[in-house]
Amino acid sequence: MTVTSTATASADSSPDPERWIQAGIGWGARAAEWAYLFEPYARPANEMLFGRLDVSPATRLVDIACGSGFAAQLAARRGATVSGLDASAALIDIARARTPDGDLRVGDMFALPFADASFDVATSFNGIWSGCEDALVEARRVLTPEGRLGLTYWGSLDRMGLLPYFRAVIEHSPASHQSATMEQGGTSAVMAGLLESSGFALTEQGTVDVTNEWPDLDTAVRALAAAGPSVPAIEAVGYDAFCDVLRDAMDPLRDTSGSTGLRVTSEFGWVTARPA
Repeated sequence: MTVTSTATASADSSPDPERWIQAGIGWGARAAEWAYLFEPYARPANEMLFGRLDVSPATRLVDIACGSGFAAQLAARRGATVSGLDASAALIDIARARTPDGDLRVGDMFALPFADASFDVATSFNGIWSGCEDALVEARRVLTPEGRLGLTYWGSLDRMGLLPYFRAVIEHSPASHQSATMEQGGTSAVMAGLLESSGFALTEQGTVDVTNEWPDLDTAVRALAAAGPSVPAIEAVGYDAFCDVLRDAMDPLRDTSGSTGLRVTSEFGWVTARPA
């Protein structure tokens, strides 16, 4: 269920020179809405993981599936030398504006365009999950032998405030996208297995809460419709019709205090690791 990262393939994917291009087109369709109305929700996870990974002015960091560069911008504010990669040219344009000194590129996370042992830290926020082991192999290649890896992924279903959104996506998407969406979450055991199979040793793991905040239901719907998982549903039923579905799904989550706003909290799992 990747929401903060975009250079992705379906959960049953192997490296495919066309699939990442299609993913980039989908995630870039409403790049500004994603970047400004949605992506900042992950800031607690970004900052927590950068702290665990000791990101500092001495750090060369690459953010894989970096989206519109919100996390990369935070790493740069810590003084890190920042690189990043995403499938969407439209999102990379925003990332470059946010971090003009960064090396931010359009490309495929299964074939990172960076030299071996180029980085001290590699991160991916909800961009790598089961089926994406080859992306982790690439992350290991571009890390130094003493390098550090940090990943986040969707946590338990009973702690996922955005579950009504994902149900709407699943119910209105083609069958092929339904299965991919359902497999984009994870558990600590699944992530530990991915790390081990890709040549990493787990060092830490835990959970962190992230919160989407929108001033009203219409803004929430615009934000959610801009996320990559919405694209197949929009293609299947049309943008306006899917927005109506989202409005019905999210309306019960409005602030019960009388405000028109929405504040929706979900759980991320996180892991850190080193090359084994």
